[in-house]
Amino acid sequence: MATFNLTLSDVPTFILAGVPGLEDANVWISIPFFMFYIIGLLGNFLVLFVVSKEQTLHKPMYLLLCMLALTDIMTSTSVIPKTLCIFWFNLKVITLGGCLTQVIFYSTVSMTHSAVLLAMAFDRYVAICKPLMYTVILSHACIARIGLVSLIRGVLFMLPLPLLLIRLPFCGNRFIAHTHCLPIALAKISCGDLTAYRTYGLVIATVNIGLDLILITLSYYLIIRDLLRISSKKAHQKAINTCTAHICVLLLYHIPNLFSIVTQRFGQGIAPYVHVILANVYVLVPPVLNPIIYGVKTKELRDKVRKHIWRM
Repeated sequence: MATFNLTLSDVPTFILAGVPGLEDANVWISIPFFMFYIIGLLGNFLVLFVVSKEQTLHKPMYLLLCMLALTDIMTSTSVIPKTLCIFWFNLKVITLGGCLTQVIFYSTVSMTHSAVLLAMAFDRYVAICKPLMYTVILSHACIARIGLVSLIRGVLFMLPLPLLLIRLPFCGNRFIAHTHCLPIALAKISCGDLTAYRTYGLVIATVNIGLDLILITLSYYLIIRDLLRISSKKAHQKAINTCTAHICVLLLYHIPNLFSIVTQRFGQGIAPYVHVILANVYVLVPPVLNPIIYGVKTKELRDKVRKHIWRM
């Protein structure tokens, strides 16, 4: 059979495989996907509702938590509804516009999420190391600017991705072995030179993971340095409690993300369904656990949530 080249503009639709190798189990796989998605939405919308209603929670920490909740909602919503359509209705076709929209939206929100986690680390540093200046440094205007800069950073860094993907040639292959249009999954089906895409992907990974983690590590180094100068065990315990929730959320985001990136780029011998499941763990699990972690570790938020639940 003759091989022929197609540019992305010539290919109006792609086929999303879902979970390759587990097609017969789609209905069963959809159950945890659906449950995690709904629980994540309910938990994050509850955080947004409670913080918006309670004036005492209009503090930098909780405003940043609202930003985190918004990014969690948008991350899962950019992927899971289409995934459920694949599992339930076998709607595997996605248009060119839909695929590129998903790439831009998913990637932008993911990078914004990382920036919010960085801002939350800075919030903990100011709260512990400069408590008297906390509300001055992290005013409502400052929090708004942090949110805007986080979003702009995500847009600016991710906007070139569809431009790089649209230039790739596809040799008659429209089959994407995934549940959604990940940039790397789309690039893998191309028969063209991926040097430019891989180079830019390395730049994004360096900024999104490397730089952000370095700055977060620096924040915690400064926190630990200041705590070592304080002899009060009560102050130590309070500082640890305020940081534990953020550290847990940080690990929930970066560990699945790192595993997904490493397996996608270097795990050629790993079964395709493992790549897909790891990528979806990154989308599904943090939105479910983040509100629970902050609800358990933050007494003020927990009490307010309990009060509103009892009213329902």
